[in-house]
Amino acid sequence: MRAYIIRRLLLIIPTLLILSALVFLSVRFIPGDVIDALESRMDYLAEPLDRAALERVLGLDKPVHVQYLLWLRGIFLQGTLGKSLLGKDTVEAKIWTRVGPTFQLGVMSLLIGLVIALPVGVYSAIRQDTAADYAGRTIAVLGLATPNFWLAIMVIIYPALWWNWAPPILMVRFLDDPWESLGVFLIPSIILGTAMSAGTMRFTRTMMLEVLRQDYVRTAWAKGLRERLVIVRHAIKNAMIPVVSAIGLALPLLVGGSVIIENIFNLPGMGQLMLVALSDRDYPIVSGVNLFFGCGVVLINLLIDLIYVYLDPRIRYQ
Repeated sequence: MRAYIIRRLLLIIPTLLILSALVFLSVRFIPGDVIDALESRMDYLAEPLDRAALERVLGLDKPVHVQYLLWLRGIFLQGTLGKSLLGKDTVEAKIWTRVGPTFQLGVMSLLIGLVIALPVGVYSAIRQDTAADYAGRTIAVLGLATPNFWLAIMVIIYPALWWNWAPPILMVRFLDDPWESLGVFLIPSIILGTAMSAGTMRFTRTMMLEVLRQDYVRTAWAKGLRERLVIVRHAIKNAMIPVVSAIGLALPLLVGGSVIIENIFNLPGMGQLMLVALSDRDYPIVSGVNLFFGCGVVLINLLIDLIYVYLDPRIRYQ
């Protein structure tokens, strides 16, 4: 097991190198640059900005591959993701000030999604082709078909028009006031979690139906075991192995959804930071945030692989 973990951690390095190269290069194909963004904000200036001088100061006068190698050198030799092009703060400092809201939103969304998806998926499989099964499948299809950004906008607009009520948008950090902070993040988390739960619920139902048709489950029924015992002890644990994989694949979608949800609900997280950086063409922040998200997704998938050992004792990593 230890050798497997070490190998997986070493494989993270080339994975993140490829990711960083793709992000670093692709963001530079967006029309305009940081100097254009500055000029658009300073229309009142009598004279245009000295583009050549600003490019030298910001290091944008060098070829793109040289900028990328300098950026990597800063990561490996100095432990820094660079500095913002529009300020004196380092990228990692900006990330650490924003990681809390994004982490809280992600954890709450994941928990809400699992609390909805797993019980409904299991119950829908146990009561196949009943009214409860059809209701669960209908809800899942609606969840897959409804864009979470549209639902978030509707949640803000219609309660305000009909009941003069709107979700709280003033950020409260968890350490300052846990209950009020949970209230601020509850509705965004429900919207994100519901979107994630739809696919997971359908997958859970499919896997449960497959497991329930296995011979060892039929044998358990034939021996006269109670339904709860058959489902909990024999069926659910084996059905969860592919479901855990599906949850791992859904996490990047959860990260992408948080970018939009944070902006709609004015949550000062990393998603909001990245959108602002994209608008400003602040390349170091965009690259740094994407690299941070990439590290998180890769490490979470490693954790999911390790969970397989608990769910299926037959699995052994060498």
